[in-house]
Amino acid sequence: MHAAVLLWGFTGVLGRAIALDAPVLVWYRMLLTALFMAAILFYRKLWVKIERRDMLQLILVGCLMGLHWVGFYGAIKFANASIALVCLSTASVFTSLLDPLVNKVKYNPIELLLGLLALAGVYFIYQFQQLYGLGILFGIIAAILSSVFTVLNKGVAHKYPSRTMVFYEMTTGWIFITMLLPIQFYFFPHTRFLPHSDSLIGADWMHNDWLWLVILSLCCTVWAQSLALTALRKLSSFTVTLSVNLEPVYGILLAFLFYKENKQLHNGFYLGMGLILLSVVLQTIRLLRPPQASPAYIEEKGGID
Repeated sequence: MHAAVLLWGFTGVLGRAIALDAPVLVWYRMLLTALFMAAILFYRKLWVKIERRDMLQLILVGCLMGLHWVGFYGAIKFANASIALVCLSTASVFTSLLDPLVNKVKYNPIELLLGLLALAGVYFIYQFQQLYGLGILFGIIAAILSSVFTVLNKGVAHKYPSRTMVFYEMTTGWIFITMLLPIQFYFFPHTRFLPHSDSLIGADWMHNDWLWLVILSLCCTVWAQSLALTALRKLSSFTVTLSVNLEPVYGILLAFLFYKENKQLHNGFYLGMGLILLSVVLQTIRLLRPPQASPAYIEEKGGID
């Protein structure tokens, strides 16, 4: 489980390493992931028929997931990986706020307080890192979209194999981003579409976008999801949820290690990060109670980050 979460944590580092603009990066990631997933489904003969109503929901989730990734990588491009990951960690709190709205149950006052605590953390990050204001905005939008498609995935998560769902979500999300790309090229005509393809041998191999795109799609998406689903058979819901919530921590530590981002951040970032992580930890502790526990957190989330 922690191997899967560590691979998800690398998405921020790889997002910064790839020189493409966020929408183009997401276009390639969704395309490659759909192709890899299709190969697995054909090889293992795992195709499952999806009901029309559920397919419409998967299409919606795929579109939201594409926008979520555009927001997440936009946050990395306009700020840095650490700020993007901290903002993304508020997704679990937003999910707890959206879930009662979708399922038409009463709000829990504790969850509202945890939501306010997380938002206070975002405020402190913005207050002391206003240079990255646009990146913080993109990060919060990505977190909200993540919480929305997580809640929507709940309705179909237990009906179909996760890999089948991911294939359809990636494919429809890729089609949706394809339809939006002309807007990107209209307003930003100098946007580069083709990834860098420097030689894999020699000093320039670090700047090969194709290499990082394949690793991002194959390792951080397909392989990480397979590891998480395997672990899910053995672990409790609480353990899985706690592990997944460590993803921003791993990602931030990796960003510190590879890009020395700790030198770009002020004390307000650490104060805000502390408040956000506190809200996530308290929300996770609430999942210890059986009525609150989610039996398949990974499937609800789509296994994707």
